[in-house]
Amino acid sequence: MLLEGLYIPLTTPFHPDGRLNLHKLASNIDRYSKTPAAGLIVLSPCGEPTLLSDDETRETLRTAAQSAPPEKVLVAGISRDSVRATLALADFASKQNYDAALIGIPSVLTEEANSRQLLTYFQIIADRSPIPIILLCANGRTIPIEAIVEVAAHPQIIGLLNSDPKQSESSIADILARTATVHRGVTVTPTFAAVTSRMAIAATAASNGPVALISVGSLTGAATAVAEPLTMFPPLRTRTKTVGFQIIAAHTPQILVGLRAGVSAIAPAFAACAPQACFEVFAAWKDDDQSLAEEKQSRLLQAAALAEVAPASLKFACDLNGYFGGLPRLPHLPLKGAQRAALELPMKPVRN
Repeated sequence: MLLEGLYIPLTTPFHPDGRLNLHKLASNIDRYSKTPAAGLIVLSPCGEPTLLSDDETRETLRTAAQSAPPEKVLVAGISRDSVRATLALADFASKQNYDAALIGIPSVLTEEANSRQLLTYFQIIADRSPIPIILLCANGRTIPIEAIVEVAAHPQIIGLLNSDPKQSESSIADILARTATVHRGVTVTPTFAAVTSRMAIAATAASNGPVALISVGSLTGAATAVAEPLTMFPPLRTRTKTVGFQIIAAHTPQILVGLRAGVSAIAPAFAACAPQACFEVFAAWKDDDQSLAEEKQSRLLQAAALAEVAPASLKFACDLNGYFGGLPRLPHLPLKGAQRAALELPMKPVRN
């Protein structure tokens, strides 16, 4: 699976009483789908995944998959402490046609844990998962570089999402240099966009031809009926692109640091409330307009520093830009008046 461009980490909407608000999740995804984002990450760290039960996790994954257009890459956050529970969610995500799963260090292990424990956890999941795996460094739980390099050769471990500010340009470059021998062929469109599993399924269905239809007359008793031609999906044309171990930069102040070090995609939490503004940083860098890219990123920093502090602040920033944020789930608390006022001002010039 190609990981390139902007990926939006979704927040998880709740009703005021704490129940999942799946209608608002679908509504947000509909709006995100109109942005130039390449994909969506469901239940990333900013989606409060540890506060959801397994049933709620499945409901959230199902709703997101049903709401997203087929051309958007879908990544499912499925981290659980046990291998068994993580694989159960990987199987579910696969049945919902997700393109990859996101997993990090189990909470029962530490960064200093025996490296064999970490490697065993990642390798067994990768061996048995029906969909590719993306490793996660977030919330101060950074996978040691040695472990990343060792598991990067596994054919099912395709990349790393890094939102740890401690990961510098040199450490990203080190990971990429030490995984330089990893080469994989991925299926892409003629314009080198990712081909998702849902695109492939739609193309296969279309190639099987039109389905048999029941006549209007047999249903209504009418003698005549107007027939209209079926709308067919165009054939899916693809090509192959060779990629290495792919890294996604997810710490907003280090978007450009990561891109210059060689990451292929960005997924800052701030993209949940300002996807267009975040994409413009990537687009300017892609066009090799470094001064414009730096200017675009500098416009994000003040607002992002306040919005990414906690789930409540990110959700309030979403509300300010027309996406549904709502309240966080307890024990997270909503923002107070002064905190809301402090965030409103820097959010005004940020495009959504």
